[in-house]
Amino acid sequence: MLQITYHAVADLPPGKLVRIDEDRGVIDVLLDKNAPLGDVLTQLNREMDQFLARADWFQLWGDEIVSRHTPQSPVRLEFTLDPYCAGWGEPAIFEGKGTVHVRVDPELDVERFVAAFNPAVKEFLDGGCWFQLFGSEIIDHSPGPMSQV
Repeated sequence: MLQITYHAVADLPPGKLVRIDEDRGVIDVLLDKNAPLGDVLTQLNREMDQFLARADWFQLWGDEIVSRHTPQSPVRLEFTLDPYCAGWGEPAIFEGKGTVHVRVDPELDVERFVAAFNPAVKEFLDGGCWFQLFGSEIIDHSPGPMSQV
């Protein structure tokens, strides 16, 4: 089963606003809770690009499996502060072929963003269209046994 969790923390090294840790079926995204959300999201976009360039995550889009190697539609995740979302509190997640765009209420701080985004990520993964290749296992969001590659 996949689990992606965002954490607002105060113990990242100086100058480091984001850290992404991956393990079998688990991603923990650590965000500096004392930094401005805009700065954190800018760094998160950079870190996520680097992470997805080396990680093996896939999207089921219709009957096609999309990866970081898919021409025209490589897997990508982008966070943007969006004034249109002001006052919403909850991030808006838009998914396309190979892309996930997260629009964020600019009135949030890091802690409130994390509190609002974690339930949204869980619901997003519940859709069952994303999976991870970790070692020789394909890990999806189902609670059943993993598939061996």
